This record gives sequence, structure tokens and C-alpha cells, in this order.
Amino acid sequence: MTAASQSWEQRESGSFFHTFSDLPSLSEDGPVVVERGEGAYIVDTGGRRYFEGNSGLWNMTLGFSEQRLAEVAARQYAELPGYHTFFGRNSKPSIALAEKMLALAPVPMSRAFFTNSGSEANESVVKLLWMMWAFEGQPRRRKFLTRKNAYHGATVMAASLTAKDYNRAFGLPLPEIVVLDCPHAYRYAAPGESDDEFCARLAANLEATIQAEDPETIAGMFAEPVMGAGGVIVPPKNYFRHIQPILRRHGIPLVADEVICGFGRTGSLWGTETVAMQPDIMVASKSMSAGYFPMGAVMLSEDIDRRAKAAAEALEEFPHGFTTGGHPVGCAVSLEAIRIITEEGVVDNIRDVGAVLQSGLEQLAEHPMVGEARGVGLMGALEMVADKRSKTPFAGHLRIGERIAKAARERGFIIRPLGSSVVLAPPFISTTSEMEALIGTLREILDLVHASARKEAA
Repeated sequence: MTAASQSWEQRESGSFFHTFSDLPSLSEDGPVVVERGEGAYIVDTGGRRYFEGNSGLWNMTLGFSEQRLAEVAARQYAELPGYHTFFGRNSKPSIALAEKMLALAPVPMSRAFFTNSGSEANESVVKLLWMMWAFEGQPRRRKFLTRKNAYHGATVMAASLTAKDYNRAFGLPLPEIVVLDCPHAYRYAAPGESDDEFCARLAANLEATIQAEDPETIAGMFAEPVMGAGGVIVPPKNYFRHIQPILRRHGIPLVADEVICGFGRTGSLWGTETVAMQPDIMVASKSMSAGYFPMGAVMLSEDIDRRAKAAAEALEEFPHGFTTGGHPVGCAVSLEAIRIITEEGVVDNIRDVGAVLQSGLEQLAEHPMVGEARGVGLMGALEMVADKRSKTPFAGHLRIGERIAKAARERGFIIRPLGSSVVLAPPFISTTSEMEALIGTLREILDLVHASARKEAA
């Protein structure tokens, strides 16, 4: 049988090696091959239309048919279709985007450079800090602090910073990684412990860990304002106020991974504003181009910029970069995406529609299968439990998250399963009626899956 005589789904199954996919579900249900996009919706090869409740991978924040971004890309392709930022060369869109990013930064930032993804941006920060510390006569500062359930990317060092069990398959993390507590009060607070007491305990653990590792071996700490792929973990209100003074006292730079939160997801332009974070370095990606071009960014504070520049000058260069980092088309697209987000009421819409989403999630928290409903802005999660009082999760073989996601897909909604949880991150252009429909569908699905799971467990 020739490829032309097969369906796209058959061709996909015979040729494509899937990443981050539940393989039993893929084997049972087959792939969804997307043909086109319409606003917040995708349409598959069979003509079925789905509301994309996860914005693709958090990134298609302005939907799938924003023609102004396509037109900007076409104009830039016609003028300068590609270039690089090596050897002192650059393009106008890259310079303009650096200026715009610095102007919008929530805390003073001095300089920016670009990569092709959040993973590459985080990897770049690691190398930059290693170079800086070595130049300053502290080559032992090689370790990085991260947090359990964090997600910082898929390249080797970024995956090491991603403190999830699946990375053991690759022999990770690398020895330079030190894993701290996850700031998820629902799961990790002691009985009767207030949010502030929980934060104080995590801060005390941070201090003890730094002392045990030796402060002069630690190069930096990476932290997402809200942990996205970890399950939308919103830290308690004063979490960063507790930990930042400890890092400053030991001279440990704080890196804000804004890959998911940046440019509006939390209801503020930056997640750091939502959680009162004061980083030394910021990393962005995803929403900066609304997913229309692979882009990542690193922004450096004046202090880090000065120190890193001195180290690079001693080497006569910063010996790091990517062929297509600062791509003129990607930078032009990002400039327009950022303009739309910041000038056309998109952040206001995130707040308004996000309030509907968060209210709906709070209502679903009353469901007997939901242990915790959590979120902020246009991101949220439902964590399913077999017993609400003990917070006991469902047995893994029941694949509760996958079952909920499959039932949602059958009803025209794409949501993300994550173990026994499901994660929601709708596009920034979503409407109130779409959120109400999503919540209503989830309520129906929870009843069905709960009844089915109870029957299987009996």
C-alpha cells in the first residue's frame, strides 16, 4: 500500500516517533492529525473541531489564525529571510525585540539575547553562569538549585533541572543538580500548617541545603513563578519573599523561568509580578511569539550583565550561541505578538475570562473525585483523588487523567492529562462562553469517570 492511499493517521503511525505521548492511549485511540486552525480551535483531517484547552503546548496564545502574525512573517521573509547574531552582526528586528523586552521587564534588566526555545534559553543561562563564576575565581560554583516537579526543558542540562522522575530514563539529573522542596501546600504542608509556616519551613530547608552543599559551590537557582508542567502549582503568597533573602545573602542568582507564565498567562504580564519574585535573570519563550515561530529569550540584570560581559571579554567572546537564535522573522513575529498582547486588551481578557475559569474550577472542587482545584489567570488544574480526606491518589493503572482527557476530546475539548490530574491553559483570546462550556463539559465527564473508576475499584 502506497503512502498516498493511506490516511494521514495511518501514515503518521507508520513513520513518526512520538514524544511525551501516552503510548497505550496512542495505540488504542490513534493520533489526532491537525489540518488547520480557526481562532481558539483546531480542526483534524476528519473535519472534527476541538477547542484547544491547552493552547497547543501553552504557546498558541493568540489562537491558530492570527493573520497579522502571518503577514508580518511574510514581509520579513521577503526583506531578510534569515540571519544570525554571531561575530558582531545582527538584524533590525532582533535589536528592536531586545529593546522591547527590556522595556517591558518587571524588574530592571540590562541586556537580552535570543534562542530558539525555552530549553535552549535555560541551557544558555547555565553556561553563562558557569563562565562568570569561573572568571571570578570561583570555579567550584557549578551546582544549581531546582525544585521537585519543576519543568525547565528537554535538553540535557535543562532536563536535569526538570526534577521529574521520568528523567531517570536518561541517567539524569547530572551531579550538579540539587533538588529542593516543591511549594505545593496541598501535597506537602504538614497537618495544620499555615501557608506562612509552610513557606518558613521551606525557607529553613533551603538554608540548610545551601549550608550542607557549601554556598561556594552553588551557581544559581532556577524557579518558575507558577510551576506549569508540574501541574499548575501556584506557590503560597509569601513563598518568594521567604526564599529570596537567603539567596541574596549567599550571592546565589535567582533565574525566573517565565517560559509558560510570561506575557500574560497568570493575569499579569509576567508571572514574577503575580508571585512577587525579584529575579537576577529572566527566561522567556512560548507566548513571546504566540507560538508562531520558535523563540526563546534570556534577559540579564545590570549586575549579571556586567559580570558576564567581563568574563566574555577575558575570553574575547561569549563562546555560545545558536545558528537561528535572534532569527529576524522570529523577532518580527514576536514584536507583533507582544504588541497585540500589550496594546489590544489581551491581558484584560485573560483576567476577565480567567476569573470565569477559576470560579468554575472552584465549583468543580466540590466533586467527590477532585482533591484540589488550583490555578491563576488562564491556567488551572484538577487533581483527582480516590479519597478526599486522605488525599490518596488513584492507582496508576486506572489512568484517570488520560480517561478524562479522552472523554473531553470526544466532546470537542483538548485538555492535558498529567497522571491523575488534568491541566487547562486556554488561549488568551478565549471567551467567557467557551470557559463556561469547558467547565460544564468537565463536570459531566467527572461524573462519568468517577462512576466508572468506582465500579472498577469495587
